[in-house]
Amino acid sequence: MSSYLEATRDLYKEAALTPQADLCCTSSSPVAMPGLVIPTEMSEMNYGCGTTVSLLDIGSESTVLYVGVGGGMEALQFAYFTRRPGSVIAVDSVPEMLEKAGENFKIAAEQNDWFDPSFVTLMEGDALDLPVPDDSVNLAAQNCLFNIFVADDLKRSLEEMRRVLRPGGALVMSDPICQTEIPTVLRDDERLRAMCLSGAVTLEGYIDQITGAGFGTVEVRGRRPYR
Repeated sequence: MSSYLEATRDLYKEAALTPQADLCCTSSSPVAMPGLVIPTEMSEMNYGCGTTVSLLDIGSESTVLYVGVGGGMEALQFAYFTRRPGSVIAVDSVPEMLEKAGENFKIAAEQNDWFDPSFVTLMEGDALDLPVPDDSVNLAAQNCLFNIFVADDLKRSLEEMRRVLRPGGALVMSDPICQTEIPTVLRDDERLRAMCLSGAVTLEGYIDQITGAGFGTVEVRGRRPYR
């Protein structure tokens, strides 16, 4: 395993054991949905930026893959729409994060009478080699994870997402981008890369990676500044 990936797993192991509100480049408020209560334990572990959850992408019959489960908040939000056993598959490479997410789903079930932890299947696995069959999900999503990868690993992770998507399926991502190239000395800092701070690429470069992996239409739904 590459040393920067080891550093990333170590960092998120720490973040699973002790929530770190300032871990990622920016934080986002949970999307408000009628009848959905986000446990405090989940919101404290919101290590994403923006959101990947939209009614435009998902219906009750959808099967969703979410890579990088974190505290489980967005997996819970996806389950709000699917509401059936195994309809959300949440993959993470950090065992401690999976364990914490499982605990959080039990709390979510106590606070949401519509939710059952069986709606979300937690799986240990890697974005570079997803433990999911070909053509098995309608929607694949990740939030503030792929920007950590170096170029070759980003290419591989995007190809893996395409592999597991059914024909007509969609990939939804929320990641930091940069307006100009980040200096090499910062890119090579493994801790800064793991914190989602120095691995960002330009929007043009990111779109080139996405289309290069075989995806068709790319829609940019929102951008907001961060400094």
